[in-house]
Amino acid sequence: MYSCTQCGKLFARRFYLSRHMNVHSSRYKCTECGKCFPENQALNTHQRVHSGEKPFECYVCSKRFTLLASLVRHSRIHSGEKPYKCHLCDKAFRQSGDLTIHVRVHTGDKPYNCSLCNKSFTRSNNLDSHIRQVHMNRRPHDCCYCGKLFKSSQHLKRHVRIHTDAKAYHVDTVQTVLHGLTNSRHIC
Repeated sequence: MYSCTQCGKLFARRFYLSRHMNVHSSRYKCTECGKCFPENQALNTHQRVHSGEKPFECYVCSKRFTLLASLVRHSRIHSGEKPYKCHLCDKAFRQSGDLTIHVRVHTGDKPYNCSLCNKSFTRSNNLDSHIRQVHMNRRPHDCCYCGKLFKSSQHLKRHVRIHTDAKAYHVDTVQTVLHGLTNSRHIC
């Protein structure tokens, strides 16, 4: 194994370490955002983020992509192809990452640990959500009807029903109970 003296990252071959060192030397540095890359091709591909160039087009729906790999992954939606098969059950997936996450159902692996309470998660986004909702007191989602603040959009959506769906249900119920005696009257 070859170790980077700058960041400690390990590589199986000296060539990969040599290429990686370009990241630290700023040899292939994006002039727009300053991000560094190990090779010129990676830099050129990255610059499409800034230019908006999307040279790869889906022949079925005409959606465009910056990366060929993204187009290939997208095309599986149309073809139904699921090349990543679970060796423990019959499930198959369009993306390798989805298979990796699925296998954790069988193994019980929860590699994402909360440093504040030691709770573990199978997905990194679940850990992020847990930290925001349990350990942070931020409430960025506000109700447009009453101004009450919520930690998650799901909690806000549930609350908004008090102002919308619940009222509609209440009106229907009152009218049904009164058996048409107050057809034109809405009780809210």
